[in-house]
Amino acid sequence: MIMTHYMELLAVNQPWNLIIFMAIPIILAETLAITELYILFTRKFEGPVHSLNKWAGILVGIYFVGIIAYLITTAVIPITQANAWRTIIDVIAVATYLIAGLPLIWIALQELNLVNKTLERMEKLKIHAMCVAIFLVFGHIAMIAGMMDPSLLGYQGDSSHGHSMNHGNMPMSQDDMKNMMNHHQNMPSKSGHHH
Repeated sequence: MIMTHYMELLAVNQPWNLIIFMAIPIILAETLAITELYILFTRKFEGPVHSLNKWAGILVGIYFVGIIAYLITTAVIPITQANAWRTIIDVIAVATYLIAGLPLIWIALQELNLVNKTLERMEKLKIHAMCVAIFLVFGHIAMIAGMMDPSLLGYQGDSSHGHSMNHGNMPMSQDDMKNMMNHHQNMPSKSGHHH
């Protein structure tokens, strides 16, 4: 199976990429979503659940600013310049992941009182809930598309590699790439060498 860049991003540099690009944002966003439901049903605008909701919203929004900036500069631009997208499946997976972060950034801006300053509490709550819903829709589209095999739409993979992963298109430093190449080149000689 050939992986999308989305899945490849999560698969390389284990467990760190999985933690950075999936676990942390999803834990914060799910905390936001669950506490949002509680607030919608109880209308309790004070207390620990409301505080948790507010801080989860601020943190996940700020976090996604970093993720979006990082992925655009280290993945989207280089992959686009190299014309290395693995069909529309790949584009949809990465694009919807990045788009999913935008409503969370809006929530952070609202919680920091930088937007929607004049709105009533209930209007702000509606916008908050809509932003969470938009995040959930785009986040799940990203996950579904990201798990699809681009070869379903005819992608053949990089014929210069014996496997489907093309690490050069993923966010890795030049040193990481050199170390990985050196490791692969030296593997047979290391197996018979004893210190």
